[in-house]
Amino acid sequence: MKRLPIPDDVTGDEIDADVRQELMSLPKGLAEEVARNLVMVANLLDEDPEQAYAYSRIALRLASRVAAVREAAGFASYATAKYSEALAEFRAARRMTGSVELWPVMADCERGMGRPERALAMAGEPEVNKLDKAGQVEMRLVAAGARKDMGQTDAAVVTLQSPELASNSVQPWTARLRYAYADALLDVGREAEAREWFAKALEADQGGQTDASDRLAELDGVEFTDAMVESEDSEDEVTEVTSGEESVESEESGAAEAAEKSEEAAEKPAEAEKPVQAEKSADADKAADDNS
Repeated sequence: MKRLPIPDDVTGDEIDADVRQELMSLPKGLAEEVARNLVMVANLLDEDPEQAYAYSRIALRLASRVAAVREAAGFASYATAKYSEALAEFRAARRMTGSVELWPVMADCERGMGRPERALAMAGEPEVNKLDKAGQVEMRLVAAGARKDMGQTDAAVVTLQSPELASNSVQPWTARLRYAYADALLDVGREAEAREWFAKALEADQGGQTDASDRLAELDGVEFTDAMVESEDSEDEVTEVTSGEESVESEESGAAEAAEKSEEAAEKPAEAEKPVQAEKSADADKAADDNS
């Protein structure tokens, strides 16, 4: 099996204790290798999901019977929009653990596969009641997204209206919930309310999870320009003006040179006539002497 390079400072000890506990069912050397690949998946998932996916496939080939490995492979597939693969891995992990924790992301995979009605059906299953508060909010976000996929924009707004949305306390999911609600309001033409909720989302977004600030600016008619592009344009303008000035200077210099040559040309015939006139004068003097 082909391996991918792993930095020496990645030891495998970086993984969570519960995952390390799962890997204890493997031989020590194999457990260490799987752990190091899982660390690479976690490290690369956001910045380079394709590479994270590659490491997850190695871990999967090494230890497909470990639930944590199936879950990591699921998230790597999900991050690269391989929703069918992701759903299969999440289902396998759920069978191994019996946990409902992955229920919302499984429903979102159904959306990704173009089956929003299945995602909506999952939102009404008993498993949702077993989720913690964060999981229930996530399920609500998925359900609202499914409503939008089906063209039910008004229903999406209603789906997101909840005690969690109305709460003033800021939780890890607050910014995303408020942002989704603002976006849903915008879809039904309630622009003033949408602006208010984008502002609330920005207020709660301490980790930069959303682009609420950009959406607010867009609603306010603010346009951002790329400083680098603007700088390049300015340089092009300067170059163009300079080139133009050089061209004008060159034309002026050429005109002056032509005028100077013309003047010289006008002066030269006059200078050439002087010796001839002098010779004629000398001949006349000589003839007068001879006559006398």
